[in-house]
Amino acid sequence: MPDSPHMMTRRDTLKVTAAAAVAASVELNLGSTSDAAAASMAFQDSLSTSLKINGVDHTFAHDPRVSLLDALREMAHLFGTKKGCDHGQCGACTVHVDGRRVVSCLTPLAQLEEREVTTIEGVAGADGALHPLQQAFIDHDALQCGYCTPGQIMAGIACIKEGHATSPAEIREFMSGNLCRCGAYVGIVAAIEDAREKMGA
Repeated sequence: MPDSPHMMTRRDTLKVTAAAAVAASVELNLGSTSDAAAASMAFQDSLSTSLKINGVDHTFAHDPRVSLLDALREMAHLFGTKKGCDHGQCGACTVHVDGRRVVSCLTPLAQLEEREVTTIEGVAGADGALHPLQQAFIDHDALQCGYCTPGQIMAGIACIKEGHATSPAEIREFMSGNLCRCGAYVGIVAAIEDAREKMGA
């Protein structure tokens, strides 16, 4: 309890601080709407990034905040790479950058100048033949709804090339960043084992 009726309690202090913050926010928003819009417009197309996607050269004029995932889907119109959690936790957006797997939702486009990106659209053969892991996913029923499948395949190819597909336990460990809400994990592991042999890895 306060020693004096004029002494503020902790609760009073919090109330006053919160009220002041709200008032300042309202005043700021009302007084600077045009400034905020101008600042937002200034970001538009303020960077240019050139990279190769599935062997094709692309140059994007873009906001500095654009992710590789959004560039692939919204600018390059490659919709095979899926947006799942958008927080790097589900693996649905997995692609390869210079041969290494990355979650594209957390990869800034601005960091990829002159880099090479491979998406699910780029793994089939030039003659249209499916990649061994794509075929293995079909053969082993390693998908149900299919939403996670592009990311699973991209991660699986990397897992094999990295040398981390020598046993079911190792495959499960190195594929643990890719989630399948349908629970097709048994088929996914079997498909990776099958494709490893066909890829000669």
